Amino acid sequence: MEQMDKQQVLHSLSMTDCIRLMRTVLREHAQGKGQQYLRTVTRLPGNDLFGFMPAHLGTGNYFGAKIITVFPGNHQVGLPSHQGSVLLFDAQHGTLQFMADGDAITQIRTGAVSAVATDLLAQPGAGRLALLGAGAQGRSHLEAIALIRRLTDVAVWDARPENAQKFAAEMAKSTGCPIRICSSAEEAARDADIICTLTPSPTPILESGWVQPGAHINAVGACSATTRELNSALVARCRLYGDSIESVEKESGDYLIPLSEGAIQKEHLLGTIGQLLCGEITGRTSAQDVTVFDALGLAIEDIACAKYLYLAGKGEN
Repeated sequence: MEQMDKQQVLHSLSMTDCIRLMRTVLREHAQGKGQQYLRTVTRLPGNDLFGFMPAHLGTGNYFGAKIITVFPGNHQVGLPSHQGSVLLFDAQHGTLQFMADGDAITQIRTGAVSAVATDLLAQPGAGRLALLGAGAQGRSHLEAIALIRRLTDVAVWDARPENAQKFAAEMAKSTGCPIRICSSAEEAARDADIICTLTPSPTPILESGWVQPGAHINAVGACSATTRELNSALVARCRLYGDSIESVEKESGDYLIPLSEGAIQKEHLLGTIGQLLCGEITGRTSAQDVTVFDALGLAIEDIACAKYLYLAGKGEN
């Protein structure tokens, strides 16, 4: 069995290649190729979490799973709160062929999927980006979206100002994009064409009144039925898309909470990014539409990345 650690994954999986890969896997998922299952999460003593995310790819004779732990207290001892691995098996014999660092794959593919959604839903001339959250996903999203839109302004806000300052110093140098540090989420979001919410906040950090007509939002941080980053009024005025209908209807607080409040109806969820790629549904209908991609993350995305890395290591890509 071959293995890749975090640095090897970050070196071997470019954002450009990952965006291309995510376009393919999301399109194939919408076409019914492969099998995607809901994640299972076990709550451990002390509110720590253990998650299992399985999937079977429709092409290439592989299946696998991402196994992840979430230990919020790890920051106090200098360890990451999220740790995990992606396992790749061959479908002929069920043999474990490859294992890769799950944090690195998640970091890259999450930004790549948002870039695919942004390319489909944001206005062609969108150039002002707001990042609400200055962690690893902030870095990934800036790198990814800069590949599909010409960015003229990047505004960043983080609940910890020192994180935003560190982010701005590092990313302005590495990307060449102008980066503004904002004192509030509202300051960052106002006038933005593209907004990415990338926080662990359980309650809304983005309000409808802060979002201009025509904006596109990637809602990435919330990943359970009881947490959300967007307020109900914002969700109600938007055109809403997800990565999986089943996942959004079971796991998305950004959808389920407004639904329970009566702010939206079930039909408010218009479809998936894969369906947009296949031309099965309509995306933006006017320059005034506010669009939202509700990103929960799919195991097929992780397994596709693991397959790519495994075959690349064998010289077969």
